[in-house]
Amino acid sequence: MSKAFEFNFDGLVGPTHNYAGLSHGNVASTSNANLIAKPKEAALQGLQKMKALHDLGLKQGVIAPMERPDVFTLRKLGFTGTDAQVIIKAAKQAPKVLAACSSASSMWTANACTMAPSSDTADEKVHFTPANLANKFHRSIEHPTTGRILKAMFSDDKYFAHHPALPNGDHFGDEGAANHTRFVDVNSSKGYGKKGVHFFVYGKYAFDASKPAPHKFPARQTFEASQAVARLHGLDIDNVVYAQQAPSVIDKGVFHNDVISVGNGNVLFAHQKAFLNQMQTYTDLERAFDGEEFHVVEVGANDVPVEDAVKSYLFNSQLVTLPSGDMVLICPGECETITSVKDYLDWLVEQDTPIKEVKIYDVKQSMQNGGGPACLRQRIVLNEAEMAAMNQSVIMSDDLFTSLNTWVEKHYRETLTEDDLADPSLLTESRTALDELTQILNLGSVYPFQRV
Repeated sequence: MSKAFEFNFDGLVGPTHNYAGLSHGNVASTSNANLIAKPKEAALQGLQKMKALHDLGLKQGVIAPMERPDVFTLRKLGFTGTDAQVIIKAAKQAPKVLAACSSASSMWTANACTMAPSSDTADEKVHFTPANLANKFHRSIEHPTTGRILKAMFSDDKYFAHHPALPNGDHFGDEGAANHTRFVDVNSSKGYGKKGVHFFVYGKYAFDASKPAPHKFPARQTFEASQAVARLHGLDIDNVVYAQQAPSVIDKGVFHNDVISVGNGNVLFAHQKAFLNQMQTYTDLERAFDGEEFHVVEVGANDVPVEDAVKSYLFNSQLVTLPSGDMVLICPGECETITSVKDYLDWLVEQDTPIKEVKIYDVKQSMQNGGGPACLRQRIVLNEAEMAAMNQSVIMSDDLFTSLNTWVEKHYRETLTEDDLADPSLLTESRTALDELTQILNLGSVYPFQRV
């Protein structure tokens, strides 16, 4: 079997990036509601991070945003007339619904899907299941287009298997890779292509109300949804570990596992309060790793309180392995402004752990809406044959970076407020931009307006 590599596929920030405070349970989203957003700056910040990781020697790709405002959903809700009339009516009669149908939240592609590499699946294909994101209306309408975009990127059914999203509704609420991590010995001859351990983290049991669950904020991922994805992907049960988030940290704003822990290779970087049964979780992971060396780097609650972890998004950093073999933590700029986090990171790099370096990147526009570096990326493991079979136009390069920067500069507004969503010309601008983007990325007709 050829060697496999891990790609980070980052979401392009869409032209309607705004702060409408739509995500209950996400402290940054709700606390920054009604701020003036800067779509152009947000998209350029995201591209800068993608290019920086590409320049570090990591494999980097791009995932296109959604068509927004979503006029097709607004029509399903009873708004009629021309597209412009639909937007004007929605703005007058249901402005919060219009805001939800205008969200650029697909930038956080950690929620786009869950994937499993061919080394781990029963049919030896790469599997994708778009997340239904059932807990939030503005995100629950993403998965049909997400599925089409993924199929346009990975179209060869010899190598790739695509599943529909799980049935909608709370019982099978699935938030994608934000609650899924794959561990593997990346130093083996197969690299990321060795059979790995799949770690699914859930917030509650949907079919057993007697089990622990948060009280203040919703648990978005269910145990039953995680099990369903593992079944769909044909994973070996001995290579799957399930763990429940601590309900108390969900109630402090840890709406996904990737706000309280992150993993890569044979390392789990986690907060002391991350899981309901912390020590059992570590034991289960070590057992599934089957005697090979597995590292847990645990951050104590006395060193970094949960509240500081949420404010800084310390654990929403990307943990990556460079071509040199060194492991690096890619952190948002906010990690430098919160004393407990900065002090911890300064201490960490001096210790004898696999994490050798910390790099800081500015993704403030995303952070203010509730998503850090790890929210912005979907990790996809591909071997050499699968890499050759995928859509080459979505792979980051110097030329693509230049093209996408030019595209953003041409099409994006400097600022955007929630009131601006009532402007019908925003839809025209967005569609014009996305039509051009599908040509740059060779995606074909993935958007509803291209398919009517």
